[in-house]
This record gives sequence, C-alpha cells and structure tokens, in this order.
Amino acid sequence: MKADDVARYLQDHPQFFEDYHDLLAHLYVPHPHGGRAISITERQILTLREKAKLLELKLAELLRFGEDNDVISTRVHALSIALMTAGSFDAVMVALREQLSEGFSVPHTALRLWNSVLTRDGDVFEPVEERIRVFANEARQPYCGPVNDLGVAAWFGESAPVVQSMALVPLRRESRVVGLLALGANDAARFVPDMGTLYLERIGELLGAALIRELG
Repeated sequence: MKADDVARYLQDHPQFFEDYHDLLAHLYVPHPHGGRAISITERQILTLREKAKLLELKLAELLRFGEDNDVISTRVHALSIALMTAGSFDAVMVALREQLSEGFSVPHTALRLWNSVLTRDGDVFEPVEERIRVFANEARQPYCGPVNDLGVAAWFGESAPVVQSMALVPLRRESRVVGLLALGANDAARFVPDMGTLYLERIGELLGAALIRELG
C-alpha cells in the first residue's frame, strides 16, 4: 500500500483513531524543528502554537497599519485646514510646503499649473512640456517610484541630483487636469510602485480645490 493510499484511507475513515485510540499513544513523528521523534499529539500542539503565532503576527500587522492610517489621516486633516484657511495663492503655497515638509516629512516639493484663468510670476506657472501634460491627463492614479524620464525631477532645482524616488500627483478640477504636484525624497524606498496612493489622491484633490479657489 502506498503512502497516498494510507492518507486517503484515513481521510475517508475519520473514526479510525476512535476505534484504535491506543494507537495514538504509540505513534511518533519527526519534530518539525529537530531530529527527535515526538508523539502525534505533541506535534498537533506544536502546529496549533505555530498557527496561533502567525495569527498574532498578522493581528499586530493589521493594528500597525491601522495606527499608521490614523496618523496619515490626522496629517491630511491638518493639511485640509491649512489650505482652507489660506487667504491667498501665496498663502496656499506656503501652507502646502509647510504641511508636506513638517507633517509628511517630504523634503522636496514642486508644482506646475496650467489651464488657469490667471497666471503669476514664478516657477509654478512656467511652461510644461506636452509629454508631461499627456502623462498627467492619462494617469489613473499618482505615480510612485524612481525618478523617471519625464523630466519632472528638474523641477526640484538644485535638489534634483539627490532625489531618489518621487510621487507625481495630477491636480484635477472635476474631469480637467490643471496641474501636477511632484514630491521628492532622498530615500529610494520612500515612494515605491506598489505603495497605496489613496492619500496622495486626496491631497491632490484638496490642493486642486484650493488653487482653483484662488485662481478662478
């Protein structure tokens, strides 16, 4: 009889060990973490302990994620208030940079706007290459990852050489893209392709609304 036949027989006859309960006391199997033999009962206990440990680790991970989300939510709320209470375009820009730097620890921030009724002097309203506009219009969610070949890294000016990862957040007014927010980090692991982008999208929506309010 093959091992598969034995396993199938025991599965098909769960009452076997009830009929031969004394057999359990004399069956020994290898210890999962050593060479010595242990009883089936002891092996089951070890298996249950390992499963319980995995569940505890999973629970701890979920709790950590929940705590991290609470922290981020609080920071987004603070950014919302700062943008809402900013009384001018310049105040919006100051609030944005302060909140991203202090609240989110983002060292490099750059912004470009287009399709605006009003324009002003400064980097924010400098002409943007068509390929960047196309990217912003077609992006379904913010880009997160290494510095790409779009040329957006140049927006960071003298800090561009130290930027190792970045997030690109399209700014929308309803269905119309009006600009692009670029966040840069010196750490390559800060913005990665598989990270969640929900809060980045919320930041883009908040900033877009604040800018449209000031620029018309």
